[in-house]
Amino acid sequence: MTALQPAAIDADDVAGFAAGTHGQIYTFLGAHPDADGCTFRVWAPAAQQVSVIGDFNGWDGDSAPLTPSDAGVWSGYVSGAAPGAIYKYRIVGRDGAATDRADPVAFAAEEPPRTGSKIWNGGHDWADDEWMATRGPRNRYDAPISVYEVHLGSWRYEPEGYRGLAHQLADYLDETGFTHVELLPVMEHPFYGSWGYQTTGYFAPTARYGEPEDLMYLIDLLHQRGYGVLLDWVPSHFPTDGHGLARFDGTYLYEHADPRLGFHPDWKSAIFNYGRAEVRSFLLSSARLWLDRFHVDGLRVDAVASMLYRDYSRREGEWLPNEHGGRENLEAMSLLRELNESLYLHHPDVQIIAEESTAWPGVSKPTANGGLGFGFKWDMGWMHDTLEFFAKDPVHRNWHLGELTFRMVYAFHEHFVLALSHDEVVHGKGSLLDRQPGDRWQRFANLRLLYGYQFALPGKKLLFMGSEFASPNEWDHEAELPWEVLAQDDHRGVKDYVRALNDLYRSEPALHRVDHDPSGFGWSVADDGENSVLAFFRQAPGERPVLAVMNFTPTPRYGYQLGVPAAGDWTELISGDDVAFGGSGVGNPETLATTDEPRHGHQHSLTVDLPPLAAIYLAPKTPPTP
Repeated sequence: MTALQPAAIDADDVAGFAAGTHGQIYTFLGAHPDADGCTFRVWAPAAQQVSVIGDFNGWDGDSAPLTPSDAGVWSGYVSGAAPGAIYKYRIVGRDGAATDRADPVAFAAEEPPRTGSKIWNGGHDWADDEWMATRGPRNRYDAPISVYEVHLGSWRYEPEGYRGLAHQLADYLDETGFTHVELLPVMEHPFYGSWGYQTTGYFAPTARYGEPEDLMYLIDLLHQRGYGVLLDWVPSHFPTDGHGLARFDGTYLYEHADPRLGFHPDWKSAIFNYGRAEVRSFLLSSARLWLDRFHVDGLRVDAVASMLYRDYSRREGEWLPNEHGGRENLEAMSLLRELNESLYLHHPDVQIIAEESTAWPGVSKPTANGGLGFGFKWDMGWMHDTLEFFAKDPVHRNWHLGELTFRMVYAFHEHFVLALSHDEVVHGKGSLLDRQPGDRWQRFANLRLLYGYQFALPGKKLLFMGSEFASPNEWDHEAELPWEVLAQDDHRGVKDYVRALNDLYRSEPALHRVDHDPSGFGWSVADDGENSVLAFFRQAPGERPVLAVMNFTPTPRYGYQLGVPAAGDWTELISGDDVAFGGSGVGNPETLATTDEPRHGHQHSLTVDLPPLAAIYLAPKTPPTP
């Protein structure tokens, strides 16, 4: 079997790829079958020889040699190479050594631990036209966005993979009220224990749960049921497995040669060479594929901080400064800006979200204003400060309210997502329930209080799977979630409370419409350390305000007076201490009448009972007159 030369690559494709601006290299690189065979193209500029080996030629390295071009792309057409066949490239480097490599732009792969690429020409008859036409408003800054973060393999064991999980997941989102689901990386990865964050197949969904069209089915079904789908995506580093990208053509092709730039000391992985034009095209195209072909509603870009800083997690002498002598990775900054500009140009109705753990300025500001151009950024500072506060015994919290109030100093510097993610329930940290102090009742109450506080603050919301029902276990990717605990009242109560919070978050515009501007927030009580009480307003033009009040101690506060901006009858919208959620039942009457006694800068006030270790939300019973 001989590889014949296919039609030449379009000159514009070659030019765009070589310039680092091509956003769809998957239209010409990779394996593209037709009725009689398959065209193969792979970038390997330093190779002496490249051939295709696979099921169709008995894995014979001499059977199907490819032909090089000036762009460093090797091409060939192999008759009889059909969809479903497994293949690799046998690459002979300058030193004469041969290695067998998976296709960097493969659209499908063998199920690990096998490492071959698979010829694929499948597809899916999408039925999500209504969703795609209307998703823009659902993803905007003024929309209620509540994300359920999921690792598919350990959410539930499902022998039908993507397709079986689609129906179970949609039903569960109906039960819990989230608006979006975010999947830990589904791009192909050799080591299951990396949870997908050590990616080798940047254009192929993992075969662990089925074929690419099965993932399309999952996304389509979720869209038809009214749920957005976000994917984690990892452009920050890649593993050095022998079949993958590392030293792909015998040289440091995708990564830097100097380990001070090209090797990540924490993850023992390779770092992309963001200054190399073809690598930029590779990453731009990988991101674009998931939006173009899989209809996803956004990407959460992992480990952005590790991309932005040359000295990230490195000691003195282990990193190289940039051309100006600084620690900023100028090439990564440029790539991220170009990435966001490109994705929003072609898909203006999606969101690109940064996991960026430092105070880098302007992560979610437009590139035209000097920002990186992301739509949102995870608020890692809020996560750290809040969990540290909640881990303290309530008797000591009165001295530490500043750990919570500090967040509002910077809350509107970026468009934030308040994430309680998988990172907070692994590596010996325990589950979120484990991290709460006190006896069993207090730990559950503290957890409900944490969620009540999270949902009241400005910023979109994210919870990792299992946290919504107070999983008692640290997350284990080798086992499914402990669903059996939902037979217990207190676990079921937390789940019901999260559902109630999601419902309220969506239905009350004050809780989501003005997340990105200080006008949507106002303190009522920020300095009551004696009682460990915080209270603040959420508000939106033309809508009734919501007053959120948190009592961070197990002692009820009876007859607590709160200033409010509007006279008349108010009502308690929700209480984390409701017996339906596992609380003690300290509550307030259906109608709360204001008095004319000034308090907290307002001319009117309410007198309420604050339940122990709980958040309550209050609002006027009558909406404002337009």
